[in-house]
Amino acid sequence: MISLRLAVPAALAAAAVAGCITYFVTPAPPQQVEADQRLPPTVPNVTGRPDTGIPTNSQRPSTEDHIDAFERAAEAILKRAQDAKASADKPLVTGPFPLPKPRPILRP
Repeated sequence: MISLRLAVPAALAAAAVAGCITYFVTPAPPQQVEADQRLPPTVPNVTGRPDTGIPTNSQRPSTEDHIDAFERAAEAILKRAQDAKASADKPLVTGPFPLPKPRPILRP
């Protein structure tokens, strides 16, 4: 006779295998797509006319601005790295640390 210790895990494993097989075998539900529906344009049509109120000459950051920002970020990272290295140089444990004592085996 099969014990309950074996029957419960076997039933759970069989249910998991059946669920995986069902997931991979069943087809995905059909998705409805409207063919006559148009998507909005991703980029607005900017003609640069004065009556629209949108300026046509947008200022992009120059290369010097990018270089300055990169150098500031690099200096900040290197400063933090020096602090981290200074704290990592000293050992956390200076002396011997105690090991756990073996416990006696309890016999029923």
